[in-house]
Amino acid sequence: MQDLKITLIQSDLHWEDIGANLAMFEEKIWQIGQSTDVIVLPEMFTTGFTMKANKLAEHMNMRTFKWMKQMADQTGALVLGSFIATIHDRFYNRLLWMEPGGTFKTYDKRHLFRMGEENQTYSPGESLLIGHWKGWRICPLICYDLRFPVWSRNRWNAALKRPSYDLLLYVANWPLVRVNAWETLLKARAIENLSYVAGVNRVGVDGNGIEYNGQSAIIGPKGDSIFSGQEMETIKTLQISSNSLHAYRDKFPAFMDADDFTIDSEELMERDQLFGQS
Repeated sequence: MQDLKITLIQSDLHWEDIGANLAMFEEKIWQIGQSTDVIVLPEMFTTGFTMKANKLAEHMNMRTFKWMKQMADQTGALVLGSFIATIHDRFYNRLLWMEPGGTFKTYDKRHLFRMGEENQTYSPGESLLIGHWKGWRICPLICYDLRFPVWSRNRWNAALKRPSYDLLLYVANWPLVRVNAWETLLKARAIENLSYVAGVNRVGVDGNGIEYNGQSAIIGPKGDSIFSGQEMETIKTLQISSNSLHAYRDKFPAFMDADDFTIDSEELMERDQLFGQS
């Protein structure tokens, strides 16, 4: 497990314009200017946070999928970001994990933002994703998921004698009006899970007049701020330390005293049906 270089791309988005956003992010990726291991893009980076899924959704292996594969192949980095996907006549806010060579994984946003009627348009995900990359175990989540600590709990893996993941990632369209919660909860997730946490947010004003001010961040396992972005477009590459993470976990293994529990998938499905999320 080596140190990991993470590139956060905090950007404004072209409202509901897939082609313009792909062209823009391709230029930004080439502006990174150094080798990196992971490139993280915002939530719904091809469209902005829109409910027009019937107009903008893509099937897998189409335009955005092929673009992310090309970016991963050309940079040699893992590329992460969410887009609007359609599967079997359902719509998902889907995070795509794309590795060089075309190996990919997906995570569908579990917690749908009902105050923006996301739950009326999209279907919720049913499973967590923990992927392996360059010796790191990485758990990517999406925006509103940040408010729900049970879903992201870093559990002790007795067989491997280590926690489930080392890095928790959030891609987001998190508005300015609630940015204090964004900053606070990123730190809380890092502290309670003894993990690095990275959050990538957008800037600018979307087609609904909602303002975003970025504040993308990387937080250390003690809750210390390694990087905190400002209110402008930013491309930032930082290296996180494997040795520092293991040393802190060895010294302060609080996860070994955490309460054990399981998430009942049937109960989750019943709740979703009750509240109209599926």
